[in-house]
Order: sequence, then structure tokens, then C-alpha cells
Amino acid sequence: MRTEQNLTRLDRVFARLDREPERPAHIDVPKMSRHRVALVLATLAFYLAIVWLVVITSWLVRLDWLVMFFRPYQQWSGIHWFVDYYVVLGQRGPTAVMVAAWLGWRSWRQHTLRPMLTLGASLLLLNITVGAAKLGMGRLGPHYATTIGSNEMGLGGDIFPSGHTANAVVTWGILAYLASTPRARRWLSALSAVTSLGVGLATVYLGTHWLSDVVLGWTAGLLILLALPWCEPLIARAEVAIFDLRDRWRDHRAGTAPAPAPAAPVAVPVPFASDAPAQEEAATAREPAAPARSPRAPVYLAPGPHTTRSERTPVTPVGSRRPPHADRLPRGAAASAARPLTGG
Repeated sequence: MRTEQNLTRLDRVFARLDREPERPAHIDVPKMSRHRVALVLATLAFYLAIVWLVVITSWLVRLDWLVMFFRPYQQWSGIHWFVDYYVVLGQRGPTAVMVAAWLGWRSWRQHTLRPMLTLGASLLLLNITVGAAKLGMGRLGPHYATTIGSNEMGLGGDIFPSGHTANAVVTWGILAYLASTPRARRWLSALSAVTSLGVGLATVYLGTHWLSDVVLGWTAGLLILLALPWCEPLIARAEVAIFDLRDRWRDHRAGTAPAPAPAAPVAVPVPFASDAPAQEEAATAREPAAPARSPRAPVYLAPGPHTTRSERTPVTPVGSRRPPHADRLPRGAAASAARPLTGG
């Protein structure tokens, strides 16, 4: 009889991932080359320059106020409904769900957890770096500005840099980062750049961010994407650790498997198979203890196998038509008792 192992949904997912343990040859992992290191340093310098221009209340802050007074949402009110929907492409929840669905399918097809782990690492870096900058600088948004011409920093706000813009750069840019071919990487890079550019301008149009907030959000997201190759060794170790944890979980499940069912009890041999009462007693001895039954009438059993022939008493078989003879003496009795004594 063929037996099949019952696999859970998680077991089937890992079985799919185990089917091809080596990553396909056409998928390359970006390396931190000298050119990329130079881009990281240049982007970081530009990031610090934007922060410095806002801190000293330079021409960039005056430009922020001019754009705010222009009120784009009133100048082009006909596209307000479209911008309201378009700006959702920068919200962290909806974009993370959409991108995670695509990368989950990629993980399934490529038999590796790297796409999902890379997305998790990028979102973790985004939350830490952008969140710390927001809370550290505490800048108020245009709708809450108090002094005209002020940089509005250190007042308990959380608007600088723009989280919508940085999230759009990272979540859509991760698709280009994980592209399998150079052609796909170029097209996805252009698409993510246009999308994140539109999200940043949409926040300026709605008046929820200063222009400098959006510029710094673009820079922060690009800085995270450029620094991701430094996280690749950690991502690879995390993938190995997850599979090791899966193997230990499987071993634990195998060690605590339920014990096999006990074997059937061995039947007790009955002296005479044709003896129905003896078979009933043997079956009763094999069964578990049952509630007490009503007393039964005594049954005359056949003699046991260890009694001598001389000790056996005549027993009338059940159903026999021969009447019992009470005056018949048992065999083996003294012959003198059976014969009359004669003289002489």
C-alpha cells in the first residue's frame, strides 16, 4: 500500500525553494564597486548640503515659501482628484503590499528568499534613517507654519525629509535593483524614477510638504538603494539561517511524532476449538475489563487436558439423547467392588 506524506502549506513552499538550491546563473548580485562607493559619498554629501541650507535659512527656505504661497492646488484645481489618487503610490502600506506580492512570486520562481529579504532590509533601513531624521530635525509642514521665512525646524514636526518621496524611491527602485537582466534594470530604473518624481511633486502640489522636503526625500531613498550591496552578505546569512531553522523545526516534528499503534493482542489458545463455552471464556479474557454482568448458571465443562483418564467423570455431552446413568461406577474403581464375592 502506498503512503504519502501530508505536507503543510509552509512545507510545500520550502519544498519549492529547495528544488533548486543554487541561485540561477543569470541572476547577479550587485557588488559595492569603486564607482558605486563614489556615488554613495556624493549622494551623502548632497544630503548633508540640503540639510545645511535649510538649517541656515538660505535661499532654499525662501523658495519653499514662494512655492507654498503660489498654492498649486488652487492654480491647477482640475487635476486635484488625480493627484489625490496618484500620491497613494508613495504610501508605505499599499506600495509595500504591491511590491511584496511581485517579489514573492519572484522568490517562488527563482527558488530563493533573496527578493523578499532584500525588500525587508531596504524598508528597515528606510524606517530607521528617515524616521530618525524626521524626529531629529522636527520641522513643521506648510499647513502648520507659524513664521513667514522661517525654516520651522526644532518645533516638534515630522516632515523633513518627505517620507512619501523616500518610500516611493525605495519600494519602486527595489524592482530595478533586483532585475535579472541589464535591459530590465534600465527600464525599471526609468519607471521608478518617474514614479517617485511624480509622488514628490504631488505632495508639493497638495501643500503637505516643502520643496526641500521632497528633494531630501529623493536623496534619502537613493542613498538607501546605493548602499544595499553592503547588506548582501547579511541577507545571504539570513537566508541560510531561515533554512537551518526550517530543518531544525522539521527534525523536532519528526522526533515528537505520535507513537505507532500497539500490535493486536495474541489470541489465547483454547483446548478444544469445538467447545463453545471455552471459546467464550478465552474471548472474555482477551477483552478489556467490562462492567460486571449478571451471574450465569453453572456450565459443565469438559475435563482439562492434564487430568488422568481414571480421574475423569462421565459427562453427558450437550445435546446428547442418552440419559445419564447414576448407577454407573467410574472407570478405574476397584474391580472387587464391581464383582460379587464368591466363596472358595
